[in-house]
Amino acid sequence: MKLSLQLKMGQQLTMTPQLQQAIRLLQLSTLDLQQEIHSALESNPMLELDEGLDDFHAKEDAAAETNSESSSSSDEFSADRVISSKDSKDNSEYSASSDSDGDDNRWEESIPQDLSVDSSWDDIYQSTYTTGGSGSGSGEGDSMDFESRNSVTESLQDHLMWQLNLTPMSDADRLIGLALIDAIDPNGMLTVSIDAIHASLIRSLDIDPDEVVAVLHRIQQFDPVGVGYRDLAECLLIQLQQFENDLLTTAVKHAKIVVKDHLQLLGNRDYAQLMRLTRLKEPELRDAIAVIEQLNPRPGSDIAPPSTSYIVPDVIVTKDSTTGRWLVELNPETAPKIRINPGYASLVRRADNSSDNNYLRDNLQEARWFIKSLQSRNETLMKVATRIVEHQKGFFEYGEEAMKPLVLHDIAEAVSMHESTISRVTTQKYMHTPKGIFELKYFFSSHVSTAGGGECSSTAIRALIKKLVAAENTRKPLSDSKITKLLEDQGINVARRTIAKYRESLAIPPSNERKRLD
Repeated sequence: MKLSLQLKMGQQLTMTPQLQQAIRLLQLSTLDLQQEIHSALESNPMLELDEGLDDFHAKEDAAAETNSESSSSSDEFSADRVISSKDSKDNSEYSASSDSDGDDNRWEESIPQDLSVDSSWDDIYQSTYTTGGSGSGSGEGDSMDFESRNSVTESLQDHLMWQLNLTPMSDADRLIGLALIDAIDPNGMLTVSIDAIHASLIRSLDIDPDEVVAVLHRIQQFDPVGVGYRDLAECLLIQLQQFENDLLTTAVKHAKIVVKDHLQLLGNRDYAQLMRLTRLKEPELRDAIAVIEQLNPRPGSDIAPPSTSYIVPDVIVTKDSTTGRWLVELNPETAPKIRINPGYASLVRRADNSSDNNYLRDNLQEARWFIKSLQSRNETLMKVATRIVEHQKGFFEYGEEAMKPLVLHDIAEAVSMHESTISRVTTQKYMHTPKGIFELKYFFSSHVSTAGGGECSSTAIRALIKKLVAAENTRKPLSDSKITKLLEDQGINVARRTIAKYRESLAIPPSNERKRLD
């Protein structure tokens, strides 16, 4: 083997740290981006929050130039309105803060010099802390909202344990109750059999399985009623025992018969078989079903409901009432505005190679890269959102039925970017529209050929299925084959299995489960 030196020329794409940072920021969600910005502010002394009050007049001039440029442009979807909208917001915030300062001064001047010993703060400053007052204090509604947002959620076990401690019973029964409550899931169902609970307690207590069942029946009367049920029929029967209205006595009696012996037929909507076995007439069966529908099959879910997740939209789409154009702008609340600290930046000296100067120079360069990456992220997001709104204009005008087929490749060609970049931009990014908040990926859908040679979006087909099901006769619901035939009459050729797949994605049950008596 002979060693030799060779010189070759070639091109190679290198992922620089700046490019890696830009790609990483591009795929972050709004919450992750805010955390990234706060982390950068803490680690880099060159970065600081831009409060917008020092250069207020400079921003007004920039807003005027931006408005003049946007008025001369003929582009229907422009991104430069973001600056003007944020400037007007800063102006209103600045004036509001000035007014609030004046109110605070007048409020402080109104404080009396001498107060009696038995005087109360609420007696003197009551108007400041009421909801109808004009003071700066928070009202009762705000305090209640603060408590609801910051209070610790009580679990179902805690709620049942509190009632168990208030119920008079022996020590043995209380130990049985603790074991039963530990075996109840968040929906209120007993997940462990009576025999298993008895086997775990027999080592320390001399009890029979009947004693465990007796304590379980007492727990089932706790709030919420029906908790600790072993199957659906038992859960519904416990709740039916609570009806004491004389007007519902007959309906409740019939409902108990249906739930106890024929719950499976009720689930299958086999009303003819139900009327034959229970010997009930159609009005009687309808009243019994109405009573059953008032019951809660998961009583424990009302105590500790799932936590609500809030979405902050990245893009806001509105319609100009004068011109009828759809306007696209970035949400200024998604991320705080940052800038380079001019005081620290002025300390950097070009010819100085000391460690302190190198530290400042490196942080200054990183701060510039970070701000440039944020600007690149906003520009890319604005371009993609603008093209989506331009392509799906029919959706914003008429709804889901006017949705057009769209894939990542179409937007990638329109903005001259790679499909992977479009995928990063549209993931976990949300758009606020007059029809609601949607993820950017919602506007992308496959196409289905029509009889006329055109294409129809799968989202539009789902909307048509939902519309047909909503208008169907509940006594004779539309089957998947019938829906296929109705869509064919509209020129949309879709297979029956495709209709079934779209129906399941919409959480619409099959036709036999949608059947009703009314």
